[in-house]
Amino acid sequence: MSDESTPVAPSASAPRVKATGLHKGEVGPGVAKVDPIIIADNVRRDFGGNTAVNVEHLEIPRGAITALIGPNGAGKTTLFNLLTGFDKPNSGQWSFDGKNLAGIPAFKAARMGQVRTFQLTKALGLLTVLENMKLGATKQKGEGLFSSILPFVWRKQEADNEAKARELLKRFKLDAKEADFAASLSGGQRKLLEMARALMSDPTLVMLDEPMAGVNPALTQSLLDHILDLKDLGMTVLFVEHDMHMVRHIADWVVVMAEGKIVAEGPPDTVMKDQAVIDAYLGAHQDVDLGVVTGRHEGTVDSAAAAELLETAQQVDAAIDSDSSPSSHEKEDGR
Repeated sequence: MSDESTPVAPSASAPRVKATGLHKGEVGPGVAKVDPIIIADNVRRDFGGNTAVNVEHLEIPRGAITALIGPNGAGKTTLFNLLTGFDKPNSGQWSFDGKNLAGIPAFKAARMGQVRTFQLTKALGLLTVLENMKLGATKQKGEGLFSSILPFVWRKQEADNEAKARELLKRFKLDAKEADFAASLSGGQRKLLEMARALMSDPTLVMLDEPMAGVNPALTQSLLDHILDLKDLGMTVLFVEHDMHMVRHIADWVVVMAEGKIVAEGPPDTVMKDQAVIDAYLGAHQDVDLGVVTGRHEGTVDSAAAAELLETAQQVDAAIDSDSSPSSHEKEDGR
């Protein structure tokens, strides 16, 4: 099917060129971007006495793939929820494509061209794959109470939406599943379905929350190619991810969160060498091979770091042995 409104994805084998010249001035937390699509200022979200997000300034570059990384509990998903209208901040404001989004609900943000996927997929299991796709189309004429009983009002648009859905399912290699219930799909296929459904609204910005979480390795490369295709099709991508190899491979820019704050940002190769990132995310001894420390295979390692790791491991083992010993349980029983 040939449709000018549905661009054809580039070949997965085509060379990928990373975006450059995205920032202005010295690289660091909150650095200004040449053409930001999102600008956030003083965004704060508290849960009880705990601050989940405390972002002073953040800009997301347009036309690039930006990775948001950080340890568990750093506030990445909470920030996603705030920016997309699924949660409300205690303070702060942000804009998308020059439009203020503070206080705007999620469905209005989506209509403006900012769509997201979820770490736990939101496919409707008792609808077919094709029906799930058609739900992603916007401005459907048949959604009105009176227009719904007048088929001539919405029939052509419905046919166009169905054709577009089938074209996207073919691109994501889910066309053979269009009549299956979404509940029958694997975890990776549901991720693909959610990403394909997001494209039904022709978004400007696609936000992916851990797109690789729970995905069979056989589908990983397919998901990577589709994320890269989004940029090639003119969209901006912001995604949360823990797999550092994936981040290095596809990200043009990396933003690092820790304890709710932005602690570093920059190109992948630069960020991975930042000491604040190593300490907060990768671990102070991220280059140490634990197999070498424990003597399980050959290699070289800094002796001081190895000694420290080995001593820590021995202390943990000793604590476990002590806690599980009969004497310790007898003491607990005698309290």
